[in-house]
Amino acid sequence: MTGSETSRYVRLRVELVIEVDDSGALTGAALERIADDEFMPDAERTHAQSAVREDVAEALAYLVDPFDLVSQVPGIELAQASWSSEEIEYDPDSDDWELDADDDDDAVGGYGGGPDGYPLLGTEGDDPRT
Repeated sequence: MTGSETSRYVRLRVELVIEVDDSGALTGAALERIADDEFMPDAERTHAQSAVREDVAEALAYLVDPFDLVSQVPGIELAQASWSSEEIEYDPDSDDWELDADDDDDAVGGYGGGPDGYPLLGTEGDDPRT
């Protein structure tokens, strides 16, 4: 693809692990957001309130909005967004929780992903694309 053929669309992938240290505050904030949503139909509101009370991951999903993450970035418009949350077992010392450093998706401009998940850049003259 030449510069004029480059897509205007960029997929931004973000993965977060969040520790919930006050589930009551999280659930309360989500219930408040649901109650304040004037466009939510009553049947959906009842279902959402029930889901939020039963699952902190659902509460978090009602409070996190991808639009909020990019709304102040100049020169872009959010074209599509999806997100999900789930309760997990987390061990920060486990190899399972390393960023996908070996994943080819981390390559940027032909540079492979480094151990921290960011592109591994070579020294001047060392272009791994050649």
